[in-house]
Amino acid sequence: MAPRGKGDHAVSPDTAAPHVPVLLAEVIAGLAVQEGETHVDGTFGAGGYTRAILDKGAAHVFAFDRDPDAIREGEGLAAACGGRLTLVPERFSRMRQALAARDVEAVDGVTLDIGVSSMQLDRAERGFSFQSDGPLDMRMEQDGESAADFLNSAPEEAIADVLYRYGEEPKSRRIARAIVAARPLGRTTELAEIVRKSCGWHQGMKKDPATRTFQAVRIHLNEELKELEDGLEAAEQMLKPGGRLAVVTFHSLEDRVVKRFFKERSGATPAGSRHLPEQVSGRKAPSFEAVAKPARAGEAELAVNPRARSATLRVARRTAAPAWSGPHESPRTGQEGMPA
Repeated sequence: MAPRGKGDHAVSPDTAAPHVPVLLAEVIAGLAVQEGETHVDGTFGAGGYTRAILDKGAAHVFAFDRDPDAIREGEGLAAACGGRLTLVPERFSRMRQALAARDVEAVDGVTLDIGVSSMQLDRAERGFSFQSDGPLDMRMEQDGESAADFLNSAPEEAIADVLYRYGEEPKSRRIARAIVAARPLGRTTELAEIVRKSCGWHQGMKKDPATRTFQAVRIHLNEELKELEDGLEAAEQMLKPGGRLAVVTFHSLEDRVVKRFFKERSGATPAGSRHLPEQVSGRKAPSFEAVAKPARAGEAELAVNPRARSATLRVARRTAAPAWSGPHESPRTGQEGMPA
């Protein structure tokens, strides 16, 4: 159960979340939530972070999730919060537009828990995991191209590229060849067995190679790395001076994006030299400053939740400097440009 807050700010225990989010205490400490603040939970899921933020005294939380199941199942919590929780059925990368539509100009904190949720992993019908048989789906929004659609229609080279880029799979070409040869595919266990066979894996060996393939296909279908990059920029634009951004990642690809973003925005990138002069880009004033070193789960948490083993939390505080212009924004007008 999430920590209890004070008086009217406490959330009813009847709304307890089925999953305790990873690094909960560390996230809440990093956010330094104060009474009366406005926060964004960009990845609502089962509502664990949202509940804890409200219990710490936040006046309002805008909770984003593109998964219709998460929004629907969060309605009970929203009803119990007396108007202090607004569920937003939208990608967190669009928080600026969604909040502007609700007359919110700035917020005190943003929390992002990147990747697939425990709720999604544990439901076989969603197709995110091969631990139990289910349809090859993997769509967070439950709309658009499914994993089966992609694997049954994409060229072998495109599949291999996805496996290598997003799964860092050294045997990507071999696996892609086996997938194409086995078409059509429709079930999670089918795909897992094809990957295992092509990699020569058997019970008793170390990490199941199907893990990398499932990760890669999921990231590709849901555009997760682009969503993360755009979401970080959106948070930068929405945070007040002194506001905090807390991001939990679960694998190296995600963490590299966050680490690079904070490094650049804090002015920690190498300066120019006489051989390579610094580029004049108008992006010199740091928009973030580090709050603490990256945090990882301790032994006590790992004993309860082994999934936390790969989690990394990074937290930074917004400065008073202007936000850097994002790739979808004109640096002169501040308006969204046309897509490429």
